[in-house]
This record gives sequence, structure tokens and C-alpha cells, in this order.
Amino acid sequence: MSALGAPRGTGDATGARGNHRPATSGRPRRRDPMTWVQRGGLSSIVFALPLLVIFGVFSWWPIVRSVVMSFQKTNLVGTPKWVGWHNFQYVLTDPDLPTAIRNTLYFALLALVIGFPVPLVTAVLISSVRKRKGLYSALAYLPVVVPPVVAVLLWKFFYDGSADGVFNTILDWVGLGPYTWLSSPSLAMPSLVVEATWAAAGGTVIIYLAALISVPDELYDAAEVDGAGVWRKVWHVAMPQLRGVLLITFILQIIGTVQVFLEPYLFTGGGPANATLTILLMIYNYGFGSSLGGNYGAATALSVMLAAFLAILSLVYFKLTSGWSKS
Repeated sequence: MSALGAPRGTGDATGARGNHRPATSGRPRRRDPMTWVQRGGLSSIVFALPLLVIFGVFSWWPIVRSVVMSFQKTNLVGTPKWVGWHNFQYVLTDPDLPTAIRNTLYFALLALVIGFPVPLVTAVLISSVRKRKGLYSALAYLPVVVPPVVAVLLWKFFYDGSADGVFNTILDWVGLGPYTWLSSPSLAMPSLVVEATWAAAGGTVIIYLAALISVPDELYDAAEVDGAGVWRKVWHVAMPQLRGVLLITFILQIIGTVQVFLEPYLFTGGGPANATLTILLMIYNYGFGSSLGGNYGAATALSVMLAAFLAILSLVYFKLTSGWSKS
């Protein structure tokens, strides 16, 4: 019988036998330990082990220890006593807690209104100049180099509430003042925000400048051909390209401002009349504000609650904005 007359099933079976491959079960093959070692698995662990140990000792262990201490009564010297949720109840019933929360949120809001646009505008102005960009970038970053304590003491001298104070002298030239900057409950917090913005804006300016440099020049050229000015090019060309960076710096600024401590501690100590008492300053007062021994359990309990709040806030923020940087 010729091949053309052969039954179809016979030809199919022959072809199947000729191309036969051993069937697999679909399960991943087990890797031989020796093969894993030969491919560098053991050496990778050896190189990563010191980093993991250092990271665990200096990062994760303090976190775990803080969570454990939040359920204990201890002075870090004697034997700790397990008290359960008592520390959390003590913190939540503290009459100063609502004031600290309100002041912290107020500081964060002022920092966003004042401090968030300033680095962006500064970066745009520096990127738009044609000469000496490096000099202007260095001047913008200079406050970051100044030690924080020195910066606070310097601005505390500027905020002298007498008529001979630096800021009051300048305002007197236009017929304003004098103002008791740090002694006024209404002016103390905005004064702290202005100094914090000056001290921290330089780092964000450099980040924005790096992002602006990455924007293709063709986009600016096309916008200029269409007759767009500087600010229209910023709004329609640069801002869409900076969307991802802006989202990251926004949440980082929120986390940083909610944890403000240095300015209230060195400027006013939480005063006047608790007008600048923040959550971190309250944590410090719990742990180190009493000469008779700190309430470390309450301090760690409030720290754990703040960390949990910031973690939840970050997760919700990234969930809600996950598609913004791509759209």
C-alpha cells in the first residue's frame, strides 16, 4: 500500500513515536545541593551574611525590643515587669496626647504648605538658568551641610523677640513688629516650620534637579516651538515627568514632619503653653524628662503606635497612588 493510501491514524502514530519526548509531571526539578554550591549560592550567602547580621542587630532587633518593652515596666536596669496593655492605656488617657497630636498635624500641614513647594520652585528656577547652575545648586544645598543644632541656635538668635532682634529689625524698616516669635502661641509653630524648611529643602532641591535634567530636551524644544513660556513648560512638560518623584518626596515629607523633634526641643521645649508639644517630644519626656527615672514603657508604647500609624498611612498612600506615576 502506498503512503498516500496509508491510514491517517497510522501516519500520526508513527510521527508521534518519532518525536516522542519523555513526559514531565509539571513539578519543578529538585536542585542538587552541589549544583547550587557550584553556581555560587553558598558564596552569595557568605558575602551577604555580615550585612544581614549588621542590619538585624542595628535595625530589626531594636524594633523587636521596643515592641517587647511597650508591654513592660522597666528602667533598663532592673528586672522588667510585664504589665500587658497598661502602657498603652496610660498613653491614650494622657491629657497632653490630644494636644501633641494636634500640634504635630499642624506642623505637618504647615510644612506641606510652606515646605513642599519651595524646593520645587527653587529647582525649577535653577534649572532654567543657563550659567552657574553648579553654584546655585551648592548654595541651595548649603543649609543641609550646617549641623542641625548649630542651625537651630543660629535661628534662635534671629528669632530674638526684642526690638533689636534680627528679624524684628528688618521688619521695623517697613513699619512692622516687633514680634515675640518663639514666645507667642500663634507664631511659635510657624517659626519652627520656616527654620525646618530652610534646613531641609536643599536635599529635595537636588533630587528635583536630577529629575529635571533627565527630562528630554526635545520635549522642551517642542513646547518652545508652540510658544510656551517657562512656567507653561514646567507645568506641561516637567511636572508630568516628575510625577513619580513628587509622590515619593510627598510621603517622605509627611513621615519626616510627623516625627519632628529637634526644633520643638531646642527652640521652645514644647512651649509656650504646650503650643509646640509634638508626639516625639512627648516620647522624649516620657523616657528622659524626669530625673526620678523615665517611663520607658510608655515611651515605647507611644513609639510603637506612631510607627504603626505611619506604616498604615504609607501602605494606604502607595495603594491609592500606585497608578498615578504611570498614567
